[in-house]
Amino acid sequence: MSPFEQQRFYSLYQQQLTNLTLQGKRPATIDAYSRAIRRIAAYFDCCPDNLSIDDLKRYFADLIESHSWSTVKLDRNGLQFFYRHVLNQQWEWLNIVKPPQVKRLPDIITQTEVAIVISLTRQLRYQVCFLTLYSMGLRLGEAVTLRVGDIDFTVDASAYS
Repeated sequence: MSPFEQQRFYSLYQQQLTNLTLQGKRPATIDAYSRAIRRIAAYFDCCPDNLSIDDLKRYFADLIESHSWSTVKLDRNGLQFFYRHVLNQQWEWLNIVKPPQVKRLPDIITQTEVAIVISLTRQLRYQVCFLTLYSMGLRLGEAVTLRVGDIDFTVDASAYS
């Protein structure tokens, strides 16, 4: 960067830090958002106020290849804050970088498939355990802490502890 451009960047960077503080952002957020501005300025070796959408797309394409999605998100949010609160411009990040597709959970097995799994279990105690867990709809953490008294209230739970 030229000395004039460096001076302009420093002025905008100070505005970014001031606005982040005035907005009540946490120190970690201030650090991450300001790092995003420094990173993009270093990438293009110019002040980020004059970048085109194509420049931003190229930057984020390279960032996605080299950094985690959380870093990409922080840089996107930091740049968005810079555009909105320092430059007073709207910046639609959806046109530049979109979050990855969320993986959906696998399908729930049918009652017939559950019956097959239970019937193929060789030991009776495991069949009883699986049947109890399935019929009560328990999660693994709940199953681990299950006691006889939780199922049969007439049994003295202290006898099994």
